[in-house]
Amino acid sequence: MTRRESIVNQMDWLTVSLFFLIVLLGWMNIYAAVYNESAVQSIFSPELNSGRQFLFILGSIVLIVMIMVIDFRFYDTFALVIYGAVIAILIFVLLFGREVAGSKSWFELGSFRLQPSEFAKFATALAVSKVISSSGFRMDKLRDQLIVFAIIGVPAILIVLQGDTGTAMVFSAFVLVFYREGMSPFLIIMGVIMAFIFFLTMLVPQHVYLYVGIGVLVTFLILIGKKTFKRIAFIVAGGLMVAGVIMSVDYVFNSVLKPHQQNRILTLIEGPEADPRGAGYNVLQSKIAIGSGGFSGKGFLNGTQTKYDYVPEQSTDFIFCTIGEEHGWIGSLILIGLFVALMLRVIFLAERQKSRFARVYGYCVACILFFHFAVNIGMTIGLFPVVGIPLPFFSHGGSSLWAFTILLFIFLKLDAHRMQVLTH
Repeated sequence: MTRRESIVNQMDWLTVSLFFLIVLLGWMNIYAAVYNESAVQSIFSPELNSGRQFLFILGSIVLIVMIMVIDFRFYDTFALVIYGAVIAILIFVLLFGREVAGSKSWFELGSFRLQPSEFAKFATALAVSKVISSSGFRMDKLRDQLIVFAIIGVPAILIVLQGDTGTAMVFSAFVLVFYREGMSPFLIIMGVIMAFIFFLTMLVPQHVYLYVGIGVLVTFLILIGKKTFKRIAFIVAGGLMVAGVIMSVDYVFNSVLKPHQQNRILTLIEGPEADPRGAGYNVLQSKIAIGSGGFSGKGFLNGTQTKYDYVPEQSTDFIFCTIGEEHGWIGSLILIGLFVALMLRVIFLAERQKSRFARVYGYCVACILFFHFAVNIGMTIGLFPVVGIPLPFFSHGGSSLWAFTILLFIFLKLDAHRMQVLTH
């Protein structure tokens, strides 16, 4: 059997089919989002986002072929080198990149733009997988935990400095991978509690939740503590953490967050109706578009909210509202079902890997896809602040599509060679 035949036979074609189906549906909906019946243009027209997306899709196919040709051991061997190179590029774009929509995170060559922060996700996934799979690594050791948190923290900080907080938030998805590999759920629970207290503190005067928050956390710590000294230490540390989080809310909100980020959070808290022509406009129009689709939708190319540009960024961040308006509840359910099927399939493939590197990388892929999927759809229906991250494989954008394609197909390449791990 030749090497090419081996790849074809071992490739997980169900995952590949889900990938191309989502990409195809995304391409069609990008066309629907920019369609103008008074100036009918082909879906392939380079003047439209759909035409440019078609070129990006062709570029993705080239990337897939390249990934399949490269030896599968390359990704393990050079994982840290790839990570280092991407970090260097992130620093370079921070110094010399072009600012677009308030984020200095783009390289520009003529009309073509490239966003390196998108590629930092798969590079970080490779680095995390390499470190976790290294000899002697234990996820329950503080030293090793600090190492992996540093790996995800460096690109996240650089991306925040670029002004792209939404993309930086994606790196928090790696915490789920750490949990799968043995990190105590205590840290995740603590993080959720801190975030919950931070959010609630913005709703009411600080002193109210200062006491309530400390009480809830102390109760939780008492329940998990087994020894008197341990309980006391946990109570003191927990109380200080809660007080620190609550007292930092004003500073973070007023001094760290930018005005547009503050408005997005306030819009989530107060509802988009509180500022329908300002910060709440995007979400309000998106909800109107999705709601107007009803059960079965208005039909392909018949969406009025999207057709007449009522929804900003309708082919990128708010592409889901196009599905909701034109294909209704049924279309939305089908799309969500495809994404859930893809993520579950990736998790299934991750669990059957023979090497820890491939398994960890598979979970990184699943967690990154889940974060993008949940947050993107959540913000279009008003359940999450508008943070400007795309729907994987579906939203318009070359950097996003290429980065997600690389992320997924590196894993499929590793999976196709999983049986060779025992002999190499």
